Amino acid sequence: MVLWEAECSDRHAVFIAENLGLDLTRGRPSADQLSLANALDGALNGDYIAPDGTDARNYGGLDGLPDMKRLAAELLQVKPDEVLVGGNSSLTLMYNCMLFGWLFGFSGQQPWSRQGNVKFLCPVPGYDRHFSICEEFGMEMVTVPMTEGGPDMDTVEAMIRGGGNIKGIWCVPKYSNPTGHVYGDITVERLARLGKTAAADFRVFYDNAYAVHDLTDNPPQLAPVMTACRRFGTEDSVLQFASTSKVTFAGAGVGFLASSVANLDAFRKHLAVATIGPDKVNQLRHLRVIDSMDALRGHMQQHASLLQPRFEAVLNALRENFADSDLGSWTEPQGGYFISFDTRPGLAGEVVKLAAEAGVKLTPAGATFPYGRDPEDRNIRLAPSCPSVEEITAAMAVFVNCVKLTSIRQKLAE
Repeated sequence: MVLWEAECSDRHAVFIAENLGLDLTRGRPSADQLSLANALDGALNGDYIAPDGTDARNYGGLDGLPDMKRLAAELLQVKPDEVLVGGNSSLTLMYNCMLFGWLFGFSGQQPWSRQGNVKFLCPVPGYDRHFSICEEFGMEMVTVPMTEGGPDMDTVEAMIRGGGNIKGIWCVPKYSNPTGHVYGDITVERLARLGKTAAADFRVFYDNAYAVHDLTDNPPQLAPVMTACRRFGTEDSVLQFASTSKVTFAGAGVGFLASSVANLDAFRKHLAVATIGPDKVNQLRHLRVIDSMDALRGHMQQHASLLQPRFEAVLNALRENFADSDLGSWTEPQGGYFISFDTRPGLAGEVVKLAAEAGVKLTPAGATFPYGRDPEDRNIRLAPSCPSVEEITAAMAVFVNCVKLTSIRQKLAE
């Protein structure tokens, strides 16, 4: 064990000397992925008239272009009148929906800001930006364990039955951030049924960011949540979000909000005060490049061809180094943008620190938990989309050595 520690320490020193400057922190598309959508540039060629006759250059159209609403409705398996098309970011729509609940309230209820200590359920490990929104409004975040089929619904339902002023739950139903898990049919149904037992102003914030971000030819299918809501009469209880941010240009995509007509009517009332309409020119050029679900799926197959070798570079390194050990466990997602790795308890922070010393930036330990605090200090999110395969291979050599080194040192200290 002492000799192994010395070998890993020597290797770590070599990595430090190499000053690699590699980054596996966030799920950014690579330049090659962004280039897949370069046809957006010049797609309109001076023609700004949408199929319904709308001049995309002018004011109005708070909901977005009708054809974009139809495409989004097919993507999210809802009706076109249940879709609002926004600007480039679904995160902005999530924030605005939270702001709406905070200032005005849902379903005729008092604004959340007037209801005392408002709580939100947060499946963990989860998405740090969701947690940041809750922190912005001072909402108490209550963690719920994630399973391979989604949030632990027994825990979710028990918490809601117990009261406690729970007003919502965050969900990433397909290729969850960071685990890559896909919610099972029963989980989707139970989430849809929450509206029957939760408070009238309870909302499922359903961030369907990776709806078409498959890596395999036969990907897992996600049951449509709104179809389940219709069965239970709970259409108002779910706010669904998606965007083209990881489909076309990350900084110049199109965001979608899908919900009941009643929810959208209430949301539009206040949105109309803030804006005269979204960027319809951007929506129109997207429609000229991707005008159907078939075109969208074909486009995403090109993304998959670029992402697959990057994911395999990470997974191969993990399998080769930890397959027959207890030094770590990880997920092997069939899509999305992340791989979730668990060290032995108490080591994630030290792994991230050592990796940074060796020139490899990782997502901060604890980022996948509310308030940045992983109670077991073990989860690390790996984001392999942006670096090249060669860079990922180099970064993973550092990463696995850091995991080994911290694990050995922990064992020696016992």
